[in-house]
Amino acid sequence: MTTIITFIIVFSILVIFHEFGHYYFAKKAGILVREFAIGFGPKIFSYRKGETTFTIRILPIGGYVRMAGYEEEADIKPGTPIGLLLNEMNEVTLINNYKKKQLLNAVPMEISSIDLENKLYVEGYIAGDETNLVRYPVLRNAMIIEEDGTEVQIAPLDVQFQSASLPKRMMTNFAGPMNNIILAIVAFIVLAFLQGGVVSQENTLGTIMPDSVAEEAGLKAGDRVVQIDDEKVTSWFEMVEIVRVNPETELTFHIESTEGTEKLVPITPVANEAADGTEVGQIGVQAALKTSLWDKISFGFSQTWFLMIQLFTILGSMFTKGFSIDMFGGPVAIYAATESVVQVGLIAIVNWLAVLSVNLGIVNMLPIPGLDGGKLLLNIVEGIRRKPLSEEKEGIITLIGIGLLLLLMVLVTWNDIQTYFFN
Repeated sequence: MTTIITFIIVFSILVIFHEFGHYYFAKKAGILVREFAIGFGPKIFSYRKGETTFTIRILPIGGYVRMAGYEEEADIKPGTPIGLLLNEMNEVTLINNYKKKQLLNAVPMEISSIDLENKLYVEGYIAGDETNLVRYPVLRNAMIIEEDGTEVQIAPLDVQFQSASLPKRMMTNFAGPMNNIILAIVAFIVLAFLQGGVVSQENTLGTIMPDSVAEEAGLKAGDRVVQIDDEKVTSWFEMVEIVRVNPETELTFHIESTEGTEKLVPITPVANEAADGTEVGQIGVQAALKTSLWDKISFGFSQTWFLMIQLFTILGSMFTKGFSIDMFGGPVAIYAATESVVQVGLIAIVNWLAVLSVNLGIVNMLPIPGLDGGKLLLNIVEGIRRKPLSEEKEGIITLIGIGLLLLLMVLVTWNDIQTYFFN
């Protein structure tokens, strides 16, 4: 249960930050954000603030920001029976298209013609009487209760996504991945504060574990390892790698002690089993930590950049070494990894959140239709052509991209199931 709750919380944080980027810059661009949803499927909770309806939906993985005119279908079609709430001027303030909820004082109408984008009117037959055709003006901020019960604002053409300038639309598309990178930076900074500092890359020893071979050999925190056998050591990671590949093998450490003296210390690393089942050497020493405020803050930026470079390298290897489904991990793999980090504790969870956020940000920037990067690519094409693609062509491209992404998700999920449940 702890793993499930953690999984949902981590995913919710990732989604909220990602979608808030789209939401914030859409609002800045003058685009009406009709709904900010966490999760998918039927609505279980909604709250309206300003022009936007915030909803929580039953499937807690994922979410979306619904921008006016952005991949939306017509809300109401001719022939639809609806209910209308009118003000004193006989202007429509609310359109009820939710069959399970009847509003008091609502005017029943069967739609014959409706325009909620340009002329803002609704026309139809009152109570199904075809001799009583009535036309009402619709307020710009009128509401619609949709077929699933979600109440959102109508979207006149001037506040729709395509009415914003190209740079503003590009920034709105880019803002989601950008927010994920910002979240990763913040999470790594929080991680640095939680663990009391940042691992020093210098060849200096940190805490010596009690009853370890390092303690038995007389090593102390602050000692510097300058050489192991015939290999020079200039960083903590070089020392760790030499020890790791030499389990149960005596090594001679050249130490510069905290008192300024030099000495040679023979140490035999203890063999321990790694996660992949191999034996690795350990001597029972933790890395020294850099604890200054600047070190903790800069760690957020440096670690995020390091992971971004690693991810770009992996993605680049798809073109040099070939594509493999094992390069990807879906919800099953993420859940399995979450189960592991939960057992370690809060520090591991925060680190996992940061790693996932970097991955989500970079993957979303891939120029694949259906992802933010694909939308940016279409924006660039529009800028070069000086006109957008037709809605039909853009819709076909997006459907193909979404189809490929769904296929990839199915393959990745099946591969994860085989890996974690059958192997």
